[in-house]
Amino acid sequence: MTDSQSYEDVVKDKTETQFAQFDDEQRGLIGKVQHALHVNPALVPLIILVTAIALFGMILGQRFFSAGTLTLILQQVQIVGVLAAAQTLVILTAGIDLSVGAIAVLCTVIMGQFTFRYGLPAELSLMIGLAFGGAIGAISGFLVSRVKIPPFIVTLGMWQIVLASTYLFSRNETLRSSDLRADAPALLFLGNKIQIGGANFTFGVILMILIFIALAYALRATAWGRHVYAVGDDPEAAQLAGVNVHKTLMSVYIMAGLICAVAAWVMIGRFSSVSPSASTGVIGNIQSITAVVIGGISLFGGRGSIFGAFFGALIVGVFEMGLRMAGADPQWTFLLIGMLIIGAVALDQWIRKVSS
Repeated sequence: MTDSQSYEDVVKDKTETQFAQFDDEQRGLIGKVQHALHVNPALVPLIILVTAIALFGMILGQRFFSAGTLTLILQQVQIVGVLAAAQTLVILTAGIDLSVGAIAVLCTVIMGQFTFRYGLPAELSLMIGLAFGGAIGAISGFLVSRVKIPPFIVTLGMWQIVLASTYLFSRNETLRSSDLRADAPALLFLGNKIQIGGANFTFGVILMILIFIALAYALRATAWGRHVYAVGDDPEAAQLAGVNVHKTLMSVYIMAGLICAVAAWVMIGRFSSVSPSASTGVIGNIQSITAVVIGGISLFGGRGSIFGAFFGALIVGVFEMGLRMAGADPQWTFLLIGMLIIGAVALDQWIRKVSS
């Protein structure tokens, strides 16, 4: 302390310095959290999933933590999970696909009708269904990448076209479980169960998990995956860097269509029937987008982890199962999921400030 400074001035300076240091530490901590969430986008949905499981476990006890309940959740989300994998690829390129559920339902009808109406082996009908899914994706991809129609408009129109085609081609005919078991058991294969560690898993659940693992590797460790993120982040910069934007978008939409066709096979195994009026054709699109958004995939493209979509699908399944077992009104599920959607997008906007 100098002669010109009073004791009060010194105390004031020290206090202001301490507050400034504290403020810097606080901003540093928040900045570190923000950066961690930016680098690991699947971290938030994973935390929400673990918290939801723990919460319902405390409320419901052993009933919720039983192997039967947890595997039932996986079985219930297997269709949405596969569709969410397809949706993730499109959203990573800053697009959106409103037709994924409708494509899946059309492919179930193709697989079923080509077997029963035209007498083809079920295995061949499966291949034809997969080809149709990829072909629909190729049409959407061409319209987006070459004709430059916004993905929202392309897939909205494709949703209507595919839904109408489903009813026209099927003639509103439903193929029942008894017919499929007798003449086309291959179509029901993914509904068969296998016991692992005391829990029963359907082959559809196992296939869903394998799809996410394969896509996670492709997006993280291959040039194609880096191109997908680059196109979603800034297509013009990606083009200048040597990325073939058209080829990348085409591959994404074709892959998404193929995955939707795989979801069709999962649907047949799950429901043990083929119906053109399956609700997935209408609500599957919204459910897949919900899983992706809650999973931390940025709707602006170029950021997110495929496992986030997987966690997002599981979060919806956990809330639905937990609230049902607790005897709550089903509307609470929609209310909570709606809050999660808005919160996820708000959090994404906050996290994106790291790169701005």
